[in-house]
This record gives sequence, structure tokens and C-alpha cells, in this order.
Amino acid sequence: MKFLVIKKKAIYIFLAILLAVLCAVSFMVVSTSSPKPMYTIVIDAGHGGIDNGSIGYSGTLESEINLWYAKTLQQYCTEFGFFVTMTRSNDNGLYSPFAKNKKKDDMKQRQKIIENTSPDIVISIHMNSFPESSSRGAQVFYAKDSEAGKLLADSIQDQFVKNLVKPRQSSEVGDYYIVNCTTAPSVIVECGFVSNPEEEQLLLQEDYKDKVCYSVVCGILKYLMIN
Repeated sequence: MKFLVIKKKAIYIFLAILLAVLCAVSFMVVSTSSPKPMYTIVIDAGHGGIDNGSIGYSGTLESEINLWYAKTLQQYCTEFGFFVTMTRSNDNGLYSPFAKNKKKDDMKQRQKIIENTSPDIVISIHMNSFPESSSRGAQVFYAKDSEAGKLLADSIQDQFVKNLVKPRQSSEVGDYYIVNCTTAPSVIVECGFVSNPEEEQLLLQEDYKDKVCYSVVCGILKYLMIN
């Protein structure tokens, strides 16, 4: 029992050091020497295949930019010692070519990946869109009855408020399949509005992508420290 207590304390100390280094120094080079994975994260790049998702003001396809961000987040999470499973790692959808309802089949396949992985956290990456082009701001959504999901969403949203350009000020409840299909803490990260011409161009910048993904990692670490 004493060993378990010491081990748990050591994990918290390790996470605290990581959080301090990550959040205090912007875009530092992370060491390639990683600790043994303690947590498993599923990163879900929304849409794909015939489902392009939202189309940006200048023609940006949400499915493509989602994957770009998801792969960057995968890299950062792996460097910080997490075991990462991706729901998709290319431009294809997850649906069967024989499925009558490809969208439904695609979401079912994502759920199967989550169930088979038994993750500690699920992060689904998306880009937002709205008819009024003035709408903008990164925001995180969680399932209505998930206390852990809310804590995770709030932790990530706090980092967005600190680090990003004109983010939304708080996370919100979202009635989405990906956050409702699992008991694991699950959030949808809407990185910004591709329907807003200014924010669309910002989202396409590599340094801004890095800042968004670093902020998500900071939020994950903060969440793990308090749970």
C-alpha cells in the first residue's frame, strides 16, 4: 500500500512538472525521451471520406483541417508520454462502402474504436461554422450528464482563454454522438469558425495550429492533475 501511495504521488509530481514546463514556455522543443505511458487517449478527427464537414469561407474543407490538427495533437500527446489511438489517420471515412447510411456507420465505427481502446480521455477535433460570418472563437463541448467531461472541457477551455485569439469564454454542453457514446471523459474541441474569413486564415497557419494543440495538451494535463 505504501508503494502505491508513493507511486501515485510520483505521477502527480511528474504531471505537475510537465504542466509547468508546457504552459510557462511557449512552443519549446520536447525531449524525445518519453516516460512509460500512464494514460490512453483517443483522438478523433471529425468527418472524412465523402463527409467533408463544414466548408470554409474560402473553400477550406473541415475534414482535411481536422486531420491536420489531430495529427499534431497526436504527436504532442505521444511526446508527453500518452498512448494515443486515432480513429482515422488519413482522408478516408470509417464507413463500409456497402453501408446504406454511411454517416451512421462511420459514427458506429468510431464508437467501436473507443470501446476497444478503453481510453482515459476522448478528444474529438472539429472546426465550427455558422451562417453569420462574424461568429468566431474556439470552444469545447461535453455531454450533459458527464461531470468528468465538464471538468476536462473546462480545463481545455481555460487554456484557450489564456492562449488563443478571441476564444469563447466558457465550455458548453453539446448533444453530440461522440461525447454521448462512451462513459470515458469525452469532449468535442471546436478549434474555430472556418465560416469566419479572418479566423479561417488563422486556423490555416501552422504556428496557430501548434498553439491550439499545445493548449489542448495543457488542458489534458491540468485535468489529470485534479482527478
